[in-house]
Amino acid sequence: MPDKAWFRDWFNSHYYHLLYQHRDDREAMDFIATLIQYLQPKSGSRMLDVACGKGRHSKALADMGFDVTGIDLSAASIIAAKEQEAENLHFYQHDMRLPFWVNYYDYAFNFFTSFGYFRTRREHDSAIRTVAQSLQHGGYFVIDYLNVHYAEDQLEKATITQAGEVLFHISKWQDEDHFFKQIQITDPTHPTPHHLYTERVAKFSLGDFTDMLAYQGMQVQEVFGDYQLGRYDVRKSPRMIILAKKY
Repeated sequence: MPDKAWFRDWFNSHYYHLLYQHRDDREAMDFIATLIQYLQPKSGSRMLDVACGKGRHSKALADMGFDVTGIDLSAASIIAAKEQEAENLHFYQHDMRLPFWVNYYDYAFNFFTSFGYFRTRREHDSAIRTVAQSLQHGGYFVIDYLNVHYAEDQLEKATITQAGEVLFHISKWQDEDHFFKQIQITDPTHPTPHHLYTERVAKFSLGDFTDMLAYQGMQVQEVFGDYQLGRYDVRKSPRMIILAKKY
């Protein structure tokens, strides 16, 4: 596993959290509520939030009465998340490609395209294996990913965002296998005012996920196309939200 992978530094940086600080929390919370209403988990169900970030979704699930564990590679995110820990809410710094607790959870979640970042298919398979092994038999996994065809059609090539005195020049492009987002950062308050990060996300299709999940003993049950759990349309849906079951 490459130690210099782009996400190690970027997700742990002050600028990452600054750029994405205004993500739509209301939409995220509404999605969680809609998802739980659909899944109807038993009270106290054990849940794993994979790539939990600072833990906003984990906390929402814990507030609903579930026993929640959040894991994330970013030390900075986990330090922030741990401030919210409670009897039924715990966080650990952990690489999703490595084994975690086995046959323990009733549900596992991976929200908001927090997958597809690794260099090789083998690494992605390792991450899916971690999730599969963490679930009890009959447990469920929900992965919320971008819809490749919709994202290809909607790709916005260049934008500029400002947060205080910091400027983010964002450029997007794609090739056959990946989407790329280059973020050039100008911070006049920093000794080195220019910083450069490039995000890369794999163009995984529903077929790719079906194969990866099946290889780890999970079967796709439902596919939704938006955060209201509407029908998935390969061209028109903004998201690809997959519900799989471990057998």
